[in-house]
Amino acid sequence: MFDVVLKFIMMLIVIFGSVFLGLFFKGIDRILSAKMQRRIGPPLWQPFYDVRKLMIKESVIPKGSIKWIFELFALVSLTASILILFYIPILGKSILGNSGDLVLIIYLFIFPGLSLVLGAFSSNSSYSNLGGQRLIINMLGYEFPLAIICLTPVWLVYKKGFSNIFSLNTIYEHNVWGLTSPLGIIGLLLESIVVFFVIAGELSKTPFDIDTADSEIAGGVLAEYSGRNLAMFYMAEAVKMIALASLFIALFFPWNIQGNFGIMFLVYLLKIFFIIFISSTLIKTVTSRFKISRLTRFYWGYLSLFAIIGFLFTL
Repeated sequence: MFDVVLKFIMMLIVIFGSVFLGLFFKGIDRILSAKMQRRIGPPLWQPFYDVRKLMIKESVIPKGSIKWIFELFALVSLTASILILFYIPILGKSILGNSGDLVLIIYLFIFPGLSLVLGAFSSNSSYSNLGGQRLIINMLGYEFPLAIICLTPVWLVYKKGFSNIFSLNTIYEHNVWGLTSPLGIIGLLLESIVVFFVIAGELSKTPFDIDTADSEIAGGVLAEYSGRNLAMFYMAEAVKMIALASLFIALFFPWNIQGNFGIMFLVYLLKIFFIIFISSTLIKTVTSRFKISRLTRFYWGYLSLFAIIGFLFTL
């Protein structure tokens, strides 16, 4: 009974903590991006102000839309993003332990994007429908290099004879950098580079933001969303950013400083900041949006090629 209550409390901490951290890092991301472009930028707490304003505004439902689908998948997107964090070890064991493996986590990462697609298709808007089609193309692009990246740590753990090789806890406990040869380390470095672009694609950041593209399709998948529904998608993106960073910390950057909880948590936050800065702030600031054909070529050509070469090096 005590374990059940403890897990429930930890889940509540993760739910509220992930939303807070996600919005906080979005604020840092916006400030740094503005400074790099020589703009003043918004205040640090602007994402919190945006969510508060959206939560008290009316949610407008487009005429001709399928209302229950349109509203439901905003909640599904946020719920799925939070649920992922229950299976990812952050400062040790994950909350749900070995109840879920890496394959389950990869599937769960599909739900936030799929929720956006279904919500867009139900809105009866040509802009949203076009954005949903583009998001499907984006998802089909980054899933292949993502699968290769996740397969590499599993292979290394398997070759060392450890049990429960698909468990993220097992991979987190056995640092993959110490399980391979010098050539394998080069392969892991290549895949670590691919990781940053995959995260940018998962978050639909520039140059992968073909599904929103304000100047082309007026916001795309989110064109018809407003009020609390838009707020939930906004928070879902923030939480997904934390979940993606936490996943790749567990896979490739598990190093931690042994000490009290405060020091370990600070190191965890620094690692998240580093991943978000490279994959979101830096990449979107120095690049422009891809054409759709170029986007697919980039994923299935360059990123997949680098990921495959990295995997072959670890063999």
